[in-house]
Amino acid sequence: MRPGRQLAVLGLIFTVLYLLVFFAAGAKGGWMDRLEPKLGLDLIGGTRMTLEAATEAGQAPPAGSLEEARGIIQARVDGRGVAEAEVVTEGNRNIVISVPGQNADLDDVGTPAELRFRKVLKTVDGGGPVNTQPAPSASASPAPSGSPAPSGSPSPAVTSSPGAGGGQGGGAPAPTPTPSGSASPTPSAPASAPPAAPVDQTVAAQRAAVEQKVGAAAWAAASALQAPADFSADPTLAEKLKPFADLTPQEIRALPANIQFNVPTITCEKLDQRPPGSIKESKEQAVACEGGQQKNLLDVAKVEGTDVQDADGVMDQTTSQWVVSLDFTGDGQSKWTNLTREAFNNTDNQCDQAALGDEGKCRVAVVLDNHIISSPEIQGVLTGDSQITGSFTNASASELASQLRYGALPLTFQAQEAQNITATLGTEHLRAGLLAAGIGMLLVVIYAFFYYRLLGSVIFLSLVLSAALVFGALVLLGRQIGFTLTLAGIAGFIVSLGVAADSFVIYFERLKDEIREGRSPRSAVPRAWIRARRTIISANAISIMAAVVLYLVSVGTVKGFAFALGLATLLDLVVVFLFRHPIMTMFARTPAFLSPRVSGLGRALESHTENEAPTTGKTRVKEA
Repeated sequence: MRPGRQLAVLGLIFTVLYLLVFFAAGAKGGWMDRLEPKLGLDLIGGTRMTLEAATEAGQAPPAGSLEEARGIIQARVDGRGVAEAEVVTEGNRNIVISVPGQNADLDDVGTPAELRFRKVLKTVDGGGPVNTQPAPSASASPAPSGSPAPSGSPSPAVTSSPGAGGGQGGGAPAPTPTPSGSASPTPSAPASAPPAAPVDQTVAAQRAAVEQKVGAAAWAAASALQAPADFSADPTLAEKLKPFADLTPQEIRALPANIQFNVPTITCEKLDQRPPGSIKESKEQAVACEGGQQKNLLDVAKVEGTDVQDADGVMDQTTSQWVVSLDFTGDGQSKWTNLTREAFNNTDNQCDQAALGDEGKCRVAVVLDNHIISSPEIQGVLTGDSQITGSFTNASASELASQLRYGALPLTFQAQEAQNITATLGTEHLRAGLLAAGIGMLLVVIYAFFYYRLLGSVIFLSLVLSAALVFGALVLLGRQIGFTLTLAGIAGFIVSLGVAADSFVIYFERLKDEIREGRSPRSAVPRAWIRARRTIISANAISIMAAVVLYLVSVGTVKGFAFALGLATLLDLVVVFLFRHPIMTMFARTPAFLSPRVSGLGRALESHTENEAPTTGKTRVKEA
């Protein structure tokens, strides 16, 4: 055996690990800053936010819906790479989210994330009654042509995945969504309204309250409008519709879509402030704004978020931009193809002139909750999966994909004030945990030197190397997968000390047995290793399997305990094979190893020496 090879491999592992710690992506600050592991909520404090379920009737939501929402929010938080986050229900209507670290971004985890695809039927300026003529639709194409996007918010677009779609008759060009279109003040035929969906009794009550507030005359005037009111053509309309200017965003949500669109005093500013879940009826027309100024009347939703099978934030290799890739289900793909066919052909002329794009085709709005995130012009019938492209970053693309992938929340939540949890108690816990770990390691080392003497140095060096490997892995995993060290994790590392000590005892006691059986110390080392290796592997494998099972079935901080125990045990096996056995082979060749008082083998070496001692006697010369 050549022990230098195993030690060289261990040195290579240390070199690669700490090069990644100091220079891999995510390493920031000075040298000491790069050696800081990511600590959990119970050690450094963090951010806590309470989400309160808001129901239209004011009663508590069903317990099943609240638990389903908690699971979805937990998946969203975990999907952001936040480990050791706690998402629990509180009472019968609250969900409490606790995330390690100060000022964590939790603003969007409670959004409903209901994705709908709707044709844009009409477009008008949503800035107020000053400009009452239909406004041209803003250019929102992120295509390489460089057409500008509306100011105020990024404007993604829906495109077909490469090779995924075709145009009419197979001769249409590849779809390049460009939702811009020329405005035309010429009145167009009103879009045919779909059959009215049943109105929820709570919504009907809210609508009746709004009708009573604005008055019968204003309500009748607004209901009779077939197009956006033009105050310059009919100045009396301004006085009739004046009460609508006093409505709050919460009251506007109860209005029918035609009133929201046709009354100029219902501006995009108020529409954008509607509570989450204001556009929830997929079988009703809706009104939503884009870019803060462009008010759109939208058709019923013919493709919904449930028709999306998977969503991922990926880098588009052709444009080097972040996109959200959408994979539709079987039925969803058919719905998506039919919708793009309707938009491409402008079936029944539902889209008026102002709502068309540059090529005279209808636009399809991608509506997330109450907001339009894209309204591309459909330039072909898309028969394959698609992408939402635009001004995305890695974080925003991953966040949107996470919301779509894990599904819409079954409830609407109102975010309460976020609180920063103090780290004072966490600092005390951290000191206590580290003190306990230090005392435990010190006791093991003292016992090792007392009982094994020279072999105790092997135990001490093995524990130091294991601790260095574990620490480097903690820092690296904290950056790459968001693993955070909690008090439970520290407990897992302390328990792993006992597992490591067991492997020492097994090896060294086997070594003594081999020497007692008459083998020399040098030959006993490899023999003892062969016989002890299987036992060491079996014991550590059982600990690792127990940690894996505990990690899979547990939640919260218990998962941190299981992860830490499994990680420390696995790295201890690395040290056993690449350090402990090679260093013992090298020690066996030294004179100190043969000394019973120095080596720690004690009586085993003494008995071996007695067995090896030759019987001496004086030889007498026989006289002649």
